[in-house]
Amino acid sequence: MRVFLPATLGMLHQLVSDEEFRPVGGTAFALTPALRESYASGDTEDMEYIAMLDAARASLRLLAAELSENPEALPRRAVIAADVEDVKLRPDLDYSVVKVPGTVTMKMIASVHVDTADAEPAVRAASAVVDAADLGDPDAEFTVGSAEDHALAWYAPQELPFLLELM
Repeated sequence: MRVFLPATLGMLHQLVSDEEFRPVGGTAFALTPALRESYASGDTEDMEYIAMLDAARASLRLLAAELSENPEALPRRAVIAADVEDVKLRPDLDYSVVKVPGTVTMKMIASVHVDTADAEPAVRAASAVVDAADLGDPDAEFTVGSAEDHALAWYAPQELPFLLELM
């Protein structure tokens, strides 16, 4: 199953170093039966994009923690797309949530998606209010929406070391 794993740039550096990725809490997002049923229309690619956006929002939460420890960290969302077997569906958490057993190796990764530099101010602001947005604060939701207006750039797994070196 294609899963989308929320990450940060710090986690991507660790991925390059270790050649494997351990998702926080095993949490990933995917096109699940519950996600498909929640939409009246859309093809597989559209639905997988929705799951990727869910992972990007989760990346904001990880980024908030990273920025609290290191305010100088680059505020960019990151999502790893990987093909993983034996995922566990978790519709009790949300329609697209799945749990991934163990680690994800570089061979399992299909692509990596990262914000571009122009998204940094919006992503920094969104990471500070993502929890409030989830609790229904309309101003916070607007701020998060501004970050989500920025499309994530696509990179092949073999491009990741070069991308990180250039940042």
